[in-house]
Amino acid sequence: MTTTSPPSPTNPLSRKRSVVGETVIHNLLRAAGAISILTTIGIVFVLFSEAFQLFLDVSIVDFFTDTAWRPFVSPDSPSFAIGIFALIQGTLMVTVIAMLVAIPLGLASAVYLADYAPQRVRKVLKPILEVLAGVPTVVLGYFALTAMTPALRALLGEGTVDFFNPFSAGIVMGIMIVPTIASLSEDAMSAVPDSLRMGAYGLGATKRQVVTQIVFPAALSGIVAAIILAIGRAVGETMIVALAGGNLAPDLAGTADQAVNPDIFNPFKQVQTMTAYIVQAIGGEATRGSVTYRSIFAVGATLFLMTFSLNIAAQRFVRRFREVY
Repeated sequence: MTTTSPPSPTNPLSRKRSVVGETVIHNLLRAAGAISILTTIGIVFVLFSEAFQLFLDVSIVDFFTDTAWRPFVSPDSPSFAIGIFALIQGTLMVTVIAMLVAIPLGLASAVYLADYAPQRVRKVLKPILEVLAGVPTVVLGYFALTAMTPALRALLGEGTVDFFNPFSAGIVMGIMIVPTIASLSEDAMSAVPDSLRMGAYGLGATKRQVVTQIVFPAALSGIVAAIILAIGRAVGETMIVALAGGNLAPDLAGTADQAVNPDIFNPFKQVQTMTAYIVQAIGGEATRGSVTYRSIFAVGATLFLMTFSLNIAAQRFVRRFREVY
């Protein structure tokens, strides 16, 4: 006698169904990802291809080693100079000033929100702090120009502080960066398990010791990543330095008695950053194909490499020292 086994029940979840809606969504997401990748490749290609054209007319060695930046004169003129190091010096000066303001304030705010502030206070203060990150940079630039600079000139003297100077631009830029460092650092500190804190309290540690010796080292990778991200934002900032920092790159070479121009170390003398030059050159209607026009892309490519290197360094640091709980 032959017995027939009952048919196995089919699982509706295991059957492949061709759903039009899911297929459309899948294709849209794939197209969105492809567009973002192709757009990035296109931007990088245009940036570096135009920058490469500059080095057909200008020596790349002079571009990175010359002590002066005078790209608006004729390339045949003896006064022509295109040494980007003068712009890098101005960019780094403003960035250092900004980080000297942002790092202490940002980390202090993060420590307070993570370990000292009550929960109700934290829920109110953190959104307020993050609102500062949404203030348009052009507004902050005008604030530096119309409020910070006059205050510095009244305090230190108009002969000491130029109307356009990197110090006021750096201070306001540091204030702008505080929410970035504070928010990301607070998230890293809050991610540290409370069991580590309770263990330290059980051994008799004070709150200050818990924060400085337990929480801070445990969250170090996230804190450093936040600082590096803030540095990248400071290096790429445009409107604040264009409005308040100035548009005059000093000659780094000194006189016969001075090997280096002393004004390059003076934060109260006008400088020019890389982003400020791009704004100035575009506003000056540089002729397409000219050395000035192509220098915009060369400066942009250098700025891209600087910020890209900072992002790579931040990712490697986080992967190397990240603590997983």
